[in-house]
Amino acid sequence: MSCLNPSQLQKFQEDGFLVLEGFFSADECAVMQQRIGKLVADMDVPVHCRIEFSTREEGQLRTKGQGDKDYFLSSGDKIRYFFEKDVFDEKGNFLVPPEKSINKIGHALHAYDPVFRSVTHSPKVQALAKSLGLQMPVIVQSMYIFKQPHFGGEVDPHQDSTFLHTEPLGRLLGLWIALENATLENGCLWFIPGSHTGGVSRRLVRTSDGSKPDVSFLGSEPVRDASLFVPTPARRGDLVLIHGEVVHKSEKNLSDRSRHAYTFHLMESLGTVWSPENWLQPSAELPFPPLYT
Repeated sequence: MSCLNPSQLQKFQEDGFLVLEGFFSADECAVMQQRIGKLVADMDVPVHCRIEFSTREEGQLRTKGQGDKDYFLSSGDKIRYFFEKDVFDEKGNFLVPPEKSINKIGHALHAYDPVFRSVTHSPKVQALAKSLGLQMPVIVQSMYIFKQPHFGGEVDPHQDSTFLHTEPLGRLLGLWIALENATLENGCLWFIPGSHTGGVSRRLVRTSDGSKPDVSFLGSEPVRDASLFVPTPARRGDLVLIHGEVVHKSEKNLSDRSRHAYTFHLMESLGTVWSPENWLQPSAELPFPPLYT
């Protein structure tokens, strides 16, 4: 069932997240995984663009130079490739097979890849958004996350609205689709239930050093009580709804199984201002596409 019933809606409003079991079929998951396999097999990433992507507090972007940073900051309307740490030598050559080194692909699969465009705009996703009361949702970004075996990095506690800020708050929604089982061992999501009601403590904003774009944090992430986090395993095909302000994290993948996921973010555009300071901005080539077709 792609529409939320009243008790599911209430649970999402109370907790700030909700697992919808079996939202996508095994076949639908396989189609996405096969498509990503082809993209990875065909990827040609110039050496100077081989960015190690960090979701740790101390290094949001480990970049070797301005070209690297531009590669990330201009990826909102492109399909680009980001890598785990310690997978390159000092010359930018791969130390592990490329398909085992990739952290994520972003941030416009929903717009430029036919498979992911069709999943994102699928009738059941549209029906789900309508049942959540979204009137004019637009898609702001999408990512395919690999969470590689043995070294898929941990993601520190954060709120998505730190990176994708709206006025007013409460207009951002993440949809996270498990394409493989997400378990305690391979780095499932953890949430603090009810943590979506206290605003946002930190923001990533664009800054400019002369003509060169950059980003920096305003505010700081408070130390969270680890005992408040609830593990949220998901089976292949499950969809996790994530409120833009709910606090969540994931641990490092120490298992020998990957934890693939496709995730995208919707914004209710009616009466909402997308912050002009967000790292990701709509472009002339790609205004944020409406979800409803």
